[in-house]
Amino acid sequence: MSNDGYPSVCVVDTHTTRPAVPPRLSQGRRRAGVAQTLLFLLVSVALCGMAIEACFIYRLYRPGSAASASSSKLIAGPVVTSPPETLDILPSKPVAHLTGGQDVVHGAQIMAWSLNASPLLYEMDYKDKSLVIQKEGYYHVYSKVSFFKVDVFHHYVNWRTERYLGSNIPLLMSRRVSRTSSKMRSSSYLAGVFHLRKGDAVFVEVSDTSHIAGIKSYENTFGAYMI
Repeated sequence: MSNDGYPSVCVVDTHTTRPAVPPRLSQGRRRAGVAQTLLFLLVSVALCGMAIEACFIYRLYRPGSAASASSSKLIAGPVVTSPPETLDILPSKPVAHLTGGQDVVHGAQIMAWSLNASPLLYEMDYKDKSLVIQKEGYYHVYSKVSFFKVDVFHHYVNWRTERYLGSNIPLLMSRRVSRTSSKMRSSSYLAGVFHLRKGDAVFVEVSDTSHIAGIKSYENTFGAYMI
């Protein structure tokens, strides 16, 4: 009873928010297990995808696959002859590599080159014992000749162009002097970089082609390629 004679009233607030019940420990463990299982599945799928991709890349770049793919395609343009053990790959720039052989007929001083010994000739012409440029640019020109030793032997790489009238212009020159027997062999190698325009021609000249030695294709070579 209260002091004024009325009974006391106890008021209960039914809208008071009750504190959240903490999750059970077993539920937390169950959620962590599900997350770990899902992560494991995702990692497994990623690893399987990488393995499949690696198999495809290996089969694509296998030498046998590349050779069969290249042989099945018809490539338009000049024919490029390569050794049987290599793939036929179309060059990205003009290139030529000529060799000697038993079928060549030299001039008195101008050397000729064989077209029957698998020549490499792309975006360049071989005419009148000369390489004729079809595309202007800087070219690395080289020549190697084998010869029997004589008193004096000259080896030139000459340039012929319509811009200069008159005689040919030497680009490279080698002079060998020997006092040994003519039965012995020697060789001369010339190389350099030059700016050549369309229609220009380069060729090899020696003091006397009767002193040229070697009938193998690799003993006498002549070529150029754009850099």
